[in-house]
Amino acid sequence: MAYHMMSFRSHISLLIILFGFLGLISFPVEAAIKKYQFDIQMKNVSRLCHAKPIVTVNGRFPGPTIYAREGDRVQINVTNHVNYNLSIHWHGLKQYRNGWADGPAYITQCPIQTGGSYTYDFNVTGQRGTLWWHAHILWLRATVYGAIVIMPKQGTPFPFPQPAGEFEILLGEWWHKDVEEVEKQGNQMGLPPNMSDAHTINGKPGPLFPCSEKHTYAMEVEKGKTYLLRIINAALNDELFFAISGHNMTVVEVDAVYTKPFTTQSILIGPGQTTNVLVKANKIASRYFIATRTFMDAPLSVDNKTATAIFQYKGVSNTIIPSFPLLPFANDTNFALNYSKKLKSLNSAKYPVNVPLKVDRNLFFTIGLGMNSCPTCINGTRLVASLNNVTFVMPKTALLQAHHFNIKGVFRTDFPDKPSTPFNYTGAPLTANLGTSITGTRVSKIAFNSTVEIVLQDTNLLTVESHPFHLHGYNFFVVGTGIGNFDPAKDPAKYNLVDPMERNTVGVPTGGWTAIRFRADNPGIVYRPHFKNVKIICEFFYQFVILAKIANYKTF
Repeated sequence: MAYHMMSFRSHISLLIILFGFLGLISFPVEAAIKKYQFDIQMKNVSRLCHAKPIVTVNGRFPGPTIYAREGDRVQINVTNHVNYNLSIHWHGLKQYRNGWADGPAYITQCPIQTGGSYTYDFNVTGQRGTLWWHAHILWLRATVYGAIVIMPKQGTPFPFPQPAGEFEILLGEWWHKDVEEVEKQGNQMGLPPNMSDAHTINGKPGPLFPCSEKHTYAMEVEKGKTYLLRIINAALNDELFFAISGHNMTVVEVDAVYTKPFTTQSILIGPGQTTNVLVKANKIASRYFIATRTFMDAPLSVDNKTATAIFQYKGVSNTIIPSFPLLPFANDTNFALNYSKKLKSLNSAKYPVNVPLKVDRNLFFTIGLGMNSCPTCINGTRLVASLNNVTFVMPKTALLQAHHFNIKGVFRTDFPDKPSTPFNYTGAPLTANLGTSITGTRVSKIAFNSTVEIVLQDTNLLTVESHPFHLHGYNFFVVGTGIGNFDPAKDPAKYNLVDPMERNTVGVPTGGWTAIRFRADNPGIVYRPHFKNVKIICEFFYQFVILAKIANYKTF
């Protein structure tokens, strides 16, 4: 891999020289180079009366925050000192024509081997707000994750009142056991791995858990001031409610895209999503619990325990018992749907909405579960997941490498645009003939600069379930969502094509559908992972190959 990478960089050096003048023009005067060193290392950490070694960055859990401004160049050298091969994904960064820096192992790069190093080098172009980074192989992202804070260009204010201070809030999960062993055991049995033992706020579960009084995150605020909370859901599996006792929150941004502000007592944030809220410290000076708990409206077992932190006014005694927020019920579907409807792009003159009105390529993906034969598994079957009845097989050669160097036999480009056999997707649970008909490494070819609409349809194969969906290297517009089966004759008329929310990760509702649109203007391998079914062990992924030919030169 290193040889190919050196060859690739040498190949483009002439182009860099030829277009260097244009490159200089593209960088604003205030652009800077931000450099970071990430040392992947083991560290003993104690939570819930149990101590265990975990994989960390620089010995920190969660890991360090990456700070940059819009227009900056960021260079992060990652050195792997642990016994796991590993890569880092910069979740939500668009990586224009720079897929080598995206990070998913075996998709855009080979993982960094033990003792090896790799430098991720990318520009922050046209983005500002809260994103995050995480390990992108196995279950290592359970402990290897951190925030990315991108400030606007110098002299550019927020499109909302300037806060007095900021806090980064990372929501996660904690297992007593080694997470890699948990995953391995589930894989061997053919069953979903065990659920987490606790949720965490900035790596700490809070005082409602045993041995956790000192493992409680607290933020200090001053009465009368307004604060910006940058909230990140780094949990592997769970959609989470989040609230602060006695205080409203004003949502101003999701996935590093400004929203039309709206006020709410609770937010809902899916795996991989970020949400920025303004909170005014305008209540009686005291201590208030911050709380997060799982949302699940399907008949599935989840970690339903509540993690807490403390919102504490300056000068207040630590002996005061905090009050508790009123979170939505764990299965409150109406709250989830209504909250999602409130999310709309700002759509101002400075931050317009460029949603595609004409669609060149329509894709319809059914999302479901299945049971494939597995003689060594506990029931003789393995629980798997699929898109359009295709279960993805992770390659042993990185797809971007195979595509760029024209390595044959790594993947096929015949992923179906729709399911081969339509059925009543969200009707009665289907439990017969659940084997997936196709397994393999299959991708779709998408023409460069074409406009794409994807309808994501949940199914009742075994059970309905919500499904987070993320596109690497892209934002997309969430133009529609609904419960039941998507109706191509009626539902498109209800799309929001004026101010739909633009984001990089969206949830498909339980027993429903979501429609997204985007322009395929970033050539390379576009990776489409599904977060929640990391529980299902099987590889439930999908790739696009965005094709571009500019001066007969592959730009990716």
